[in-house]
Amino acid sequence: MSFLWEKSETWRWLVRRTRDSRPFFFGFATVCGVVPGVIGYCVMQLTNSRNPELELRLRQNARPDSTMMGRVNQERLAEYLGELQRKEDTNDRYVAALRGETLTRKPYQRIQPMKELTKAAANQDQHVGKISQKRAG
Repeated sequence: MSFLWEKSETWRWLVRRTRDSRPFFFGFATVCGVVPGVIGYCVMQLTNSRNPELELRLRQNARPDSTMMGRVNQERLAEYLGELQRKEDTNDRYVAALRGETLTRKPYQRIQPMKELTKAAANQDQHVGKISQKRAG
């Protein structure tokens, strides 16, 4: 990589010009920063499709689990925004997430520990796993 600044006359010229001329420096910085940003923005605008017919067709062809997750996320967002509008303290969400707990919709019983697998459920999972291994083999 040292050939860039040791042997390249173009690199040396660029360094001299940016060091000696403030307008050249700002022009070069603009070309290197703003121009790619503008080009990227234009490309995103050209490739973004706000076609309602396309959105409707994609929603109709969506898998059930994707539809369900979209609905769940919409409900959670509505709950969270409602709490923000009511100016409720929402720091317990982060505390619960760090502890591996989940929040319920009951206002005074929001933090509930995640249920551990019982021995019966664990045994059932192992049994199902053995059956699927036999079928695969």
